Amino acid sequence: MKPTKMYYSITEVAELTGLKPHILRYWETEFSILHPKKNRAGNRAYRKKDIETVKLIKRLLYTEGYTIEGAKRQIRTLRKEGFKPGQPVQEAEKIRRLMVKPTPKKDGLSKEAIDTLKEIRVELREILSLLG
Repeated sequence: MKPTKMYYSITEVAELTGLKPHILRYWETEFSILHPKKNRAGNRAYRKKDIETVKLIKRLLYTEGYTIEGAKRQIRTLRKEGFKPGQPVQEAEKIRRLMVKPTPKKDGLSKEAIDTLKEIRVELREILSLLG
């Protein structure tokens, strides 16, 4: 078993996660859950829990297609359900599966479908306002 490091540089985390360093820096400004320590020189020092948090954010944004705001909501919901920053992404997935309960359908649509449509409406309005 190879020894594990306590701290990783932003370059190492970028390589481990397949992201660019500027994306990681941006996510730090958007997600309060992600806040790597800085060393004396001011360089970011990511811990294992920070890397797991990056993996969770990446999954929500890139795999599941959430917007930044949608990912923030998902993380808040996960934390209410007992998820702690730094837990493996698989733990978050287990919690999310437990949270998804069958809901009665209203007008033929599940609550999840209605919520998704509401998110799409908000995003379309944002696009419309950008277009002028």
